[in-house]
Amino acid sequence: MKTLDDLVLLGDPRLYEVCAPVLESELPLVAGWVADLHNVMSEIRAKYQFGRGIAAPQIGVMKRLVYLNIDRPIVMLNPELGDASPDLFELWDDCMSFPNLLVRVRRHQQVTVRYRDEHWQPQTWTVQDGLSELLQHECDHLDGVLCTMRAIDQQSFRWNK
Repeated sequence: MKTLDDLVLLGDPRLYEVCAPVLESELPLVAGWVADLHNVMSEIRAKYQFGRGIAAPQIGVMKRLVYLNIDRPIVMLNPELGDASPDLFELWDDCMSFPNLLVRVRRHQQVTVRYRDEHWQPQTWTVQDGLSELLQHECDHLDGVLCTMRAIDQQSFRWNK
């Protein structure tokens, strides 16, 4: 079982890699990956008091897998964002891979995500505001993009106390 010590931190080259798709033949591995993601996210929540989602590369699993746990657990295999609204909003973004740093970014107000669930069933979900931002953040991880790379300007960084 992976723990907080296994969290991949800012500067690790794996965070900048594009992840490989999850294959249907890998479904037997998904439950273990999800258990690891859940455990690490629970430890982050306990230590830093934040965390709604985590992407597989943040624990060194270089697969296109996102785990959310807001009001219930959601497993997203091979998520793809689309139908992004032209309307943007700004926020201070946080990340488990650098928990003491906040980054000011712009995100789309609304997006639609298409993915397969842990049973390989296709799903579509249109989200707004905070959930839209969260999905954009987590899907960026799958493409090797960090919110530090999306900072609005050079003054868009601050310590999270």
